[in-house]
Amino acid sequence: MPLRHSPRTKEAGVHLDLLPLHKEMIVSGAWWDHVDEASHRIGDLLLAHPDVMRPIVLSWSTDPDKWLRRSSIICRVGHRDRTDAELLTEVIMPNIDDKDFFIRKGIGWALRDYARTAPQWVRDFVAARRGALSPLSVREATRHIM
Repeated sequence: MPLRHSPRTKEAGVHLDLLPLHKEMIVSGAWWDHVDEASHRIGDLLLAHPDVMRPIVLSWSTDPDKWLRRSSIICRVGHRDRTDAELLTEVIMPNIDDKDFFIRKGIGWALRDYARTAPQWVRDFVAARRGALSPLSVREATRHIM
């Protein structure tokens, strides 16, 4: 999706024109440390520009590139009560049975982080999908709530 402008927000460094740079870090860096750092920036963009970023994050959740998929899952880590639980569900579901360690770990991490704000939501999410979620994802998601 081409971006025609780069609106400024109150938060420093949250500019849509940085999206291609963050995406490049994810795809070219192609390792968890680069991906995780860039994913935090994607999360900042998602909070600042939800109408633009939501469809992008959704499309990344089904991308052939596993690092874009991981980024779509973990970009909300740290959002606490600003987490869009519906979007979290929408990015996890296409990846729920993925065999890749980094995807499984990312799912668990995103759920564990959200459990700090919405523990019952995470309990219910895990209980409803226990057969589909990997043991790693379940263990990470419920580390502090079960």
